[in-house]
Amino acid sequence: MAEVRALVPGAASGPALVLSAPLSFWGGVDPTDGRIIDRRHPQAGERVTGIVLVMPSGRGSSSSSSVLAETIRAGTGPVAIVLAEPDGILALGALVASKLYGTTVPVVVVVDDRTYRSITKGDEIEIRGGDRPEVRRQP
Repeated sequence: MAEVRALVPGAASGPALVLSAPLSFWGGVDPTDGRIIDRRHPQAGERVTGIVLVMPSGRGSSSSSSVLAETIRAGTGPVAIVLAEPDGILALGALVASKLYGTTVPVVVVVDDRTYRSITKGDEIEIRGGDRPEVRRQP
């Protein structure tokens, strides 16, 4: 089992959407429908709603935290975020949403690059919370 670090602890499961590039929620995701609207992003047009969002890291503006929190409030955001590198801005957005709206969206970092890269779009991902979080992948 790969080492996993929880930035925002919790448990969730769902199909994976694997992004090939970092994503800024500010200007990159429409909070009303969860669609990636950054036309330069390789996965533009995909929806982040109800999925486990897998991406290298977040990108850009500190306003991404408020847009992520808004998607969580509106029910248009991901159920969890799996990162290759820690991202405090995304963690902040998930923490704020948890406190304000009572909805926990775990944010975890998969430390092992080989495990991170083995996740493909559509894999069923389960994040188990607790002191030693786990990410389980079912192709």
